[in-house]
Amino acid sequence: MHTLRFIPIALLATTVAGAQQQPAIRQLGPVVAKSTIFASPRLTVRALPGGRLLVNDLAGRKVVMLDSTLSNATVVADTTSATANAFSGRVGGLIAYRGDSSLFVDPQAMSMLLIDPQGKVGRVLSVPRSQDAMMLSGVQGTPAFDASGKLVYRAPPNFGMPQFGPNGPVGMPTPPESSAVVRVDLATRKIDTVAFVKIPKMNVQMTNDNGRISISMQTNPLPVVDEWTVLSDGSVAIVRGRDYHVDWINADGSKTSSAKIPFEWQRLTDEDKVAFIDSVKAARARMIAANQANQAAGVEAKAAGMAQGGQSGDKRGGPQPGAQGEGQTRRQVVDGNTFTAGAPGEGRMVIQTGPGGPGAGGGLGPNINFVSPSELPDYKPPFFTNSVKSDMEGHIWIQTIPTRQIPGGPVYDVINAKGELVERVQVPTGRTIVGFGAGGAVYLASRDGTTTTFERATVK
Repeated sequence: MHTLRFIPIALLATTVAGAQQQPAIRQLGPVVAKSTIFASPRLTVRALPGGRLLVNDLAGRKVVMLDSTLSNATVVADTTSATANAFSGRVGGLIAYRGDSSLFVDPQAMSMLLIDPQGKVGRVLSVPRSQDAMMLSGVQGTPAFDASGKLVYRAPPNFGMPQFGPNGPVGMPTPPESSAVVRVDLATRKIDTVAFVKIPKMNVQMTNDNGRISISMQTNPLPVVDEWTVLSDGSVAIVRGRDYHVDWINADGSKTSSAKIPFEWQRLTDEDKVAFIDSVKAARARMIAANQANQAAGVEAKAAGMAQGGQSGDKRGGPQPGAQGEGQTRRQVVDGNTFTAGAPGEGRMVIQTGPGGPGAGGGLGPNINFVSPSELPDYKPPFFTNSVKSDMEGHIWIQTIPTRQIPGGPVYDVINAKGELVERVQVPTGRTIVGFGAGGAVYLASRDGTTTTFERATVK
């Protein structure tokens, strides 16, 4: 009788996919238009005919329509009475709808505003399920309509209920390790599950000391996750992080799987894992210190502005939109990877879990700890959460985790509708892809000090 020995999945992936060569990295095409009217790089876009664009500015809490030059902006929805307070909450989602119309999701109001191609707000729809309202804002993937006209999005994970004893809660439920990607028919409100995806796991512990409850959490800074996206033909792609391949829910309803995508898998030794955790802890300490310093500076600026008769948030006093407390991005580079404290979905890895909630600018709070180095994966995963997008030509763009030092900005694997790696494209330093347009248009966002730059580049 033979004994089967365990072989790491990533090693198998290296063996199978190693025969295929990764394409050489090429640079993204030139920037052809740019704008600096937005509060932060937390942007989502909806391309319209003629080069026009709807842009959802999450930190600025507004949706604007830009012309083809990106220089002339018309406000479509914001927090003012002129648009009936359409952006009532801290987060809002922008979804491409039928034809050239769009839906703007306001999770706080649990509503979806229909925006016509001219940028006019029409009727109001209710969200399919109240518990899914936040997920429709795009905090975990980009909701989109599939080939059958159903809205596809990632549902919130089922966390269960805390355990209660005679003196109150005594324990927290085990956090789930997967979540469902679902689709809903807006006419009938019928929901079905498309697939399940692996999500980052957070270990939560609760202690109750004579009624004083303390909660601590452990997070894995290098999780193996799955991601998903809806392609231009309405097919749904599930990108698996464990062995880096794509599962397809095709436009005709059939399900297929592609071969493993070539990837330069990097094995992590025990020493590598210890060094990685130490680096992330140091990055967190720097971000917390920077956050405290910026908050102190904001308080001083606000006081100075009020002393001069200014209002909080104007140019004389108080933080501007996108400053601390409004979801400003802060990044640290660790081991060649970019770590972000800010809103979910921004950058390669989000570690914003501190006081104030997502987008509050809090960073990792004092009760957030990292798992022991031994719990890190044996191979560095190919991508972090929220690293997958699709363009208008039927390609998947995956922002990959670098396994070696490469000068310049992030590198994206470009996957075709067969699940094949056709290109590797590097964007300029400091840039992140926030969306795509027709004719190979690529939209980028970056932050330099207090200035946010929004750009349109060509794919080649």
